[in-house]
Amino acid sequence: MYRLSVTAGHLQFFDGRWYITHSGLLSVAHRNRCAGIRTAVERQLCDVGIKRWVFKATVYKPGSKSGFVGYGDADPSNVSPLVRGAEMRVAETRAVNRALRKAYGIGLCSVEELGSSSAPPKPPAVPPQANGHHGSNGSSNGQPRLRDQLCLLIRQYNLDPTLVKAYAADFCGTETLREASRDLVESFITQLAASAKKDRDALVCKLNSYAQSVEAKP
Repeated sequence: MYRLSVTAGHLQFFDGRWYITHSGLLSVAHRNRCAGIRTAVERQLCDVGIKRWVFKATVYKPGSKSGFVGYGDADPSNVSPLVRGAEMRVAETRAVNRALRKAYGIGLCSVEELGSSSAPPKPPAVPPQANGHHGSNGSSNGQPRLRDQLCLLIRQYNLDPTLVKAYAADFCGTETLREASRDLVESFITQLAASAKKDRDALVCKLNSYAQSVEAKP
C-alpha cells in the first residue's frame, strides 16, 4: 500500500512486530507530494536543565489549509544511550513522525518513537557451526527473519505461497523448505526478489510449473 522497502531501511522488524522508520515516513510524504512540515519547540513543556525537550510538528497536504499535528518528547530517560546528548533532535524527529503517521493514516509505530527500554535489542552472539547451518532460518544479525522476508515478498508481488515453497524446496535441493540451510534460503529469497522485480509474469509462469507436483502430493 505504501510502497515501503525493507532493504531501503523503510521498515524494521524486531520483537515480533514491524515498525516504520523516519526515512520510510519521509518517502511516503515525498510520494504523496507533502506540501510542508513545520516544527516548533513547546518551550513551556521543556526543561533544559534535565535535557527534556518537547516539539510540535505540523504536516500539510497539498491544497489543505489545516495540518496534521503531532507531538514528540525526549529526555535522557527515554532515549537510547547511543543518542544521549541529542535529545532535542530526537524530540523533533518523534514529533514529525507522529504528524506524518496521522497525515497518511499509518498505524505502524515508528522506531524513533520507542523509548530506550523498547529499543531494538542487540542480537546475541551466535557461535558458528561446523556445517554452516544455523537452523530455523532465523535472524542472527538484527535483520528481519528469512521467513518474514519471504512472506513480505509473497504479499508484495501477490504470489501463491504454496507454489513459492515448492519452488524454494526445488531451488535448495531439499524435500521441504524447512530442511534447507539458512544460506540456501537467503540465496533463494535474493533470486525471488530479483525475478519478481524484473518480470513478475515470467516468475508466475515458473511458479505455475510447480502446480502439478504440488497437487500430486497427498
